[in-house]
Amino acid sequence: MYSLLRKFLFLFDAETAHVFSLNMLSFFNSLGLLKLFFKKRIDAPVTVMGIEFPNAVGLAAGLDKDARHIEALAKCGFGFIEVGTVTPLAQPGNDKPRLFRLVEDSGIINRMGFNNAGVDALVKNVKKSKPSCVLGINIGKNKNTPLENAADDYLLCMQQVYAYADYITINISSPNTPGLRELQHGEGLTSLLTQLKDKQAELEKQHHRYVPLAVKIAPDLEASEIVDIAERLIAASIDAVIATNTTNSRPPSLLCQELAQEQGGLSGRPVFELSTNVLRQLVAALDGKIPVIAVGGVSSADDAFEKIKAGASLVQIYTGFIYSGPKLIHDCVARLKNN
Repeated sequence: MYSLLRKFLFLFDAETAHVFSLNMLSFFNSLGLLKLFFKKRIDAPVTVMGIEFPNAVGLAAGLDKDARHIEALAKCGFGFIEVGTVTPLAQPGNDKPRLFRLVEDSGIINRMGFNNAGVDALVKNVKKSKPSCVLGINIGKNKNTPLENAADDYLLCMQQVYAYADYITINISSPNTPGLRELQHGEGLTSLLTQLKDKQAELEKQHHRYVPLAVKIAPDLEASEIVDIAERLIAASIDAVIATNTTNSRPPSLLCQELAQEQGGLSGRPVFELSTNVLRQLVAALDGKIPVIAVGGVSSADDAFEKIKAGASLVQIYTGFIYSGPKLIHDCVARLKNN
């Protein structure tokens, strides 16, 4: 059924189809009809960061930036949903068109630029929802905030979302906010992590609950950079790492060469090998001290299993979900449960 629906959705430009499909998903959920179309979630509990996840397959950030569709997306079989990236102030993102399907490659290029309605709107939406799975909230900085003041944006978002998140992700790896990836390196990273951990301790006392912090890194890193980042994450006692975000690179094997020239982050099947290679190096550098959540190019149950074999504790999916629908989630969970 999803293959037929996809043919219809792919008649429209990618961003229009994205908004329409999410709205329809929530509409059918409000009528109680999704259970007629989707299989029941497979429960295969796993504990990571001190949180019990219903299963190890989650939705990556970016699909539901403003947390408007949490309940409907949870019905697709995910063990956890990550919403955002959200910024302190609402911002429109980059000019359209900014989302492109590389259909022959099962890939997507986006240069959305953290388009979102702002952290207050996201919190309002989360408060109205009743998630049936673990909820992560992904936070970032506004485009116009100078890099030297980036920590202020992360701390403000963290303050606002702490009470409503099961875990919080620090996005310092999107390729679509100028200069953002510089926060992944050197003493700037250590300074940011220190401030975040201090804020976490303050909020833990205030709310009487500990909300873990995860940091999301890029796939476009050298081996020495991965080691350096790992050492800084360990020193700061960060709770988890998400590897990886989208890539600026363009594999020569891409079939959609014309679209491949579009600026933005590439996701989907073409990034699987690059992302998994970074995952392996990161797992080795962390030496079991911090769990890793793998994301990047998961298009099949075997791909999800490969991420777990490479050392990941959890797996996230985005582009594969666009191309294959809820069946992919069900297949991935079943594969991981049976191995």
